[in-house]
Order: sequence, then structure tokens, then C-alpha cells
Amino acid sequence: MVKQKTIKTEISLTGVGLHTGKEVKITFKPAPINNGFTFVRKDLEGHPVIEADANYVVNTQRGTNLEKLGVKIQTPEHVLAALVGCDLDNVIIELNASELPIMDGSSKYFVEAIEKVGVEEQEAKRKVYVVKEVISFTDEETGSEILVMPSDDYQVTAMVDFGTKVLGTQNATMKNISDFKSEIADSRTFSFLHELESLLEDGLIKGGDLNNAIVYVDKEISEKTMNNLKVAFGKDEITVKPNGILDNLTLHYPNEAARHKLLDVIGDLSLIGTRIQGKIIANKPGHFVNTQFAKKMAKMIKIEQRNHIPVYDLNLEPLMDIHKIMSVLPHRPPFLFIDRILEMSDSHIVGMKNVTMNESFFVGHFPGAPVMPGVIIVEAMAQTGGILVLSTVPDPENYLTYFMKIDNVKFKYKVIPGDTLTFKCELITPIRRGICHMQANAYANGRLVAEAELMAQIAKK
Repeated sequence: MVKQKTIKTEISLTGVGLHTGKEVKITFKPAPINNGFTFVRKDLEGHPVIEADANYVVNTQRGTNLEKLGVKIQTPEHVLAALVGCDLDNVIIELNASELPIMDGSSKYFVEAIEKVGVEEQEAKRKVYVVKEVISFTDEETGSEILVMPSDDYQVTAMVDFGTKVLGTQNATMKNISDFKSEIADSRTFSFLHELESLLEDGLIKGGDLNNAIVYVDKEISEKTMNNLKVAFGKDEITVKPNGILDNLTLHYPNEAARHKLLDVIGDLSLIGTRIQGKIIANKPGHFVNTQFAKKMAKMIKIEQRNHIPVYDLNLEPLMDIHKIMSVLPHRPPFLFIDRILEMSDSHIVGMKNVTMNESFFVGHFPGAPVMPGVIIVEAMAQTGGILVLSTVPDPENYLTYFMKIDNVKFKYKVIPGDTLTFKCELITPIRRGICHMQANAYANGRLVAEAELMAQIAKK
């Protein structure tokens, strides 16, 4: 089991936003399990939280931009790439402005900060989506395409063709996420001269200088443009070097542009919200196609998880019949809501109940149109999970199970007489000191009918 990870302690950096030019302080903080990556705007009242979620992408002009309930986060992709590249799952990112600092235009300084404080494992299993078939997205207007195919590891290949002599066609590949720090993290953002002119006219890149962006000269520079650049970058003199780069910047790699595009892909795809086990191939990637693909993947994963119904042969002899269940649980009819235990391991359990018209709760719960009460479904899931936690003690008959917390309860479809309910409970964290924290799902008629996050504790009678 690969465990989730966060940072050991908080650490802060300061810099300027590339487009706003405003100084910003960014603080990375440890986060609890299943938190994911979340941004906190400390400069706004109530300190609103914006999750790193593809559904919050509002535009991709010169960067990925998120917005939730009117609160914005600008250009988070380099920070998100650093978090993924450092193999993290849960981090809180506090900001005192909307735009993240550009630093040198790469993920290098964020990676160094994370390495300085260190990474620690958490007591929860990492959620990973294993790709089983090719999934793709194409932007018909630009010809950009991203696809993912089955692979044993998370791999990324970026293929870029900029249609210019100064840069031409470049490729970059990351075969394992462990290579990110040494081969990808220090690859800086870049721009072409013709783009730079329009960005300056639009009032963008106020925080840009020749140390945080590579500028490729793809056209002849007029005297007017040269003077504008001198003013914008606060330089007395600007030159074009033989390799076609503005001023005196030295490339880290011949294919640094392709490596940075790969870095952007990693950052943007973190917005899926789930780790991917598969090989990403991105042809002419950009923030628009990256985030559209992230939205498509996030939606597919959500639907697949919702529709992933466990299938069990109910004709097989159960692991526990009603007699064995009653030897473990203190519950008795009419408050015993499971008939069989079909499966059990150290981290999960599967139970079953046949819903009949003879159930006592149907007498009062819509007699003319009987529907199983949602609270009874939750109780049945809890009883199933109770058997799992009671299996950890040698004398379960001497213990009782008590609810501590119920979160994220959702009822999706009604359950009626004649249905067969299947309950699956999986541990979110290992059982410690008799406390069980689990994700519980209830299925009937080939679909998910209810789900909840449960926490219970066993105590001696």
C-alpha cells in the first residue's frame, strides 16, 4: 500500500506575480489526509479556500487561472507541478495575493523549499486511478492533443512544434516521477518576441524580467520595440545572442522549452485530483488543452468510481451467516440490518441484506409506498463496519461499537422491498485504539444507492 504524503512542517517564500507584478508571500503547510492541494487566500476576509480542481478553471490566458465563488488563484501550475514532482498528496498553500510568485519561471525554488522541510508519510492509502484504455482529448482549433495509455508508472512525454526556426520541434520525456526534481523542475517558462510585444500592450507580465522567462527572438526587433523592452525590464542595454535568446540568459537544456511544457502538463493535470497510473503523451500542449483534458479525466474517474459496483456470487457459502453475525454484534432484530458477511480482510469488509416487505420500519415509513429509511441504510453500513473493527479483538462479544462521526452522507436512489443491498466498507486509516475510520458504500440493482464516511469506536461493555 502506497501511503499519502505531506510536508513535515511549514515553509514560506516570497516573490512577484508574473502578470500582476505584485509581491506575494506563499506558505506551504502540512495538510490532513484526503485534503489534496488547497489554496487559502489569507489576504481576503474569511480566508477562502480554493481546491486545486479542474472544474474551477475559468481561463487559460498565459497560464492556468482558477476561480471559486469570485475568489481567484492565478498561475498555480508551477507550484502544483513541484508538489506532484515531490510525490506529495496533501498540502495547504497560503497566499496573500491572487497570483503565485513566478520566481525564476520554473518549479526549482518550490522543490528546494519542500526538500528543505522534508516529506512524511500519512496513515492513509494513496488514491490512484489505473488507466486501462487509451483516453484522449483534441483541440480541433490548434491541433493540440493529449492522451493517456496504460502503463506501470506515471510517465509524461511532451512533443512541441512552435513553427519557428529559432526553436523548431522539441521533445521531452519523464519516465518516472522521481526524475522530476533533477530533469524537469528547473526548466523555465518562455515566450516569443511577438508574444511579448502583445503582452506588454495588454498590460501583462508586469512582474517579468529577463531572469524569470526565456525570450526567443522569432522576428527582427525594431528600435521602438527594443526601447519598450528596455523600459519594461529596466535595462540600459538588451542584446540578442547567437542562439536567438534575448539578453544573456543561458539555457539549462537544449530542449528546455519542451521540458517546461512537460512541467506545465504535470501541474495542470494535478487538477484531476487523483494520481494517475498511465503514460501521458502531449502533442503541442498548452494550458487550455491540458485543463480540458484534466476536466474530462476528472469526470470520467468520478463516473467510473460511482458506477464501479462490486459483484459477488450470492450462492456461495458466506463468510459469516446470521448466526455468526449475532455472535459478534450485540444487535438483535428488529435492529439487526445485515444478513451475511461475504468478504473481509484487514482493510475492508462486504456485507449483505435482503430487504423484504416484512421489515418493521415499513409499517410507518410510507406504508402506501414503502422506502427504506436512509438512516437505516447508514446504520446497516455501520453494523457491517462494526464487524470489521470487532474482528481486531479476541473477545468481540464483550465489546460495543459506538458512532463518533458521520460525514459526507449522500443518498442517490431509493431502496424498496425486494432489493438486495450490498455494503462495502473500506478503511480510510488503519484501526488504532479501537477507532475505525472508513468509507462505506451501499449498492442495489447494479448501482450506488448511498455512501458515507463513518468513524466509530469499540469499547468494553
